[in-house]
Amino acid sequence: MAPNTPGTPSWLGAVNDRAGLAVLLDHGPLTRNRICELVGVSKPTASQMMSRLLQLGAIEEQGLLAGAAGRAAVVYAARTDRRVGVALDLDAFELRATVVDAAGTERPMVRMPLPRDPTARSAVEEVRRAIDAASEAAGTSPDAVHTVCLGIPGYVDPGTGGELFSETLPGWPVRGLRGILEADLGRSVLIENDVNLAALAEREVGVAVGRDVFALLWLGNGVGASFDVAGDLHRGSFGGAGEIGFLPVSSEANVIDPAARTVQDLVGGRAVALLAQRHGIDADGFHAAREALAAPGADDARRAVFDDLALRVAHIALPVIATLDPGLIVLAGPTANLGGEAFAQAVASGIRRISRWYPEVRATTVEGDAVLRGAKSLLGTRVRDELLDSVAALGRA
Repeated sequence: MAPNTPGTPSWLGAVNDRAGLAVLLDHGPLTRNRICELVGVSKPTASQMMSRLLQLGAIEEQGLLAGAAGRAAVVYAARTDRRVGVALDLDAFELRATVVDAAGTERPMVRMPLPRDPTARSAVEEVRRAIDAASEAAGTSPDAVHTVCLGIPGYVDPGTGGELFSETLPGWPVRGLRGILEADLGRSVLIENDVNLAALAEREVGVAVGRDVFALLWLGNGVGASFDVAGDLHRGSFGGAGEIGFLPVSSEANVIDPAARTVQDLVGGRAVALLAQRHGIDADGFHAAREALAAPGADDARRAVFDDLALRVAHIALPVIATLDPGLIVLAGPTANLGGEAFAQAVASGIRRISRWYPEVRATTVEGDAVLRGAKSLLGTRVRDELLDSVAALGRA
């Protein structure tokens, strides 16, 4: 029998070491006796596990815990700084990033403005600066970053060409983006659509917790959708599932805005800015309109804008509803966040008025940056698996 095949002492030791580190990641610092209870091993076996993990640098002693009989027990803790990742969320103007470790520790988020000049943009340098800045803010070493997760407004075709489809990443490579980043950064790279990441966050901590099927509509400067079926995101064969902004509007929706040709025209950032102007908000562009509508004293204008916008969103939701027939639609993104639950209920009423469907429509309850939250969730699972796998591999070496 080979020395590292299942059933041998070295294989069993690696399995136990992985289990011991896993409970420390899940439960925090523990004594040897508590590790015995959680892993289901004897005290001598637990002692051997802790000795090996200490020698590998995977855990550390974190003081003593006084026992009932007067003897103090050593408290062991996982070292989460030896292998981490960095999660990033990008839009047209800013990059946000944070370090992610295997235990899900909350780390500071850094913000970095992005150049407006496309000739000054560089995918590799922007991600590299984000890794350095996030690591400095977290007090970890950039050398410990093994994996990066990018949430982008767009998607990368999973085919061999890896073509990038995005209108808000000027100057970035349009082919082979992932390979270029991995080669130049020397790290694994995950690239995910920002709306899909927002849906991950919604299932984890938002109104979609425990729901079988839901769709998320992202309303902001851009428009998109994400489809979650029993916890699995449907990305499509070419990565473009949910890119509804490019869809032509129906004839009924075109009556609402004769100038609108696509979903983006009907409910995107420019449409919101024009509606704001129509209701007395003097603002140039989506971001200025959003700030003006959120200002104190703008309640009447905000209510009027979202009353008009609700029926438009009801119309653009119909293709999603007819395809997936979800019981829940979540409205997220900068525009939806501003409209809140009252806007969601107005959209639900609009859907019932113009169609046979009657899904529940809710405003997102994910606080802060939902895309970054989803990137942290996706990356946290990867970092955890990589850390546990590395310990098991070292234990068999």
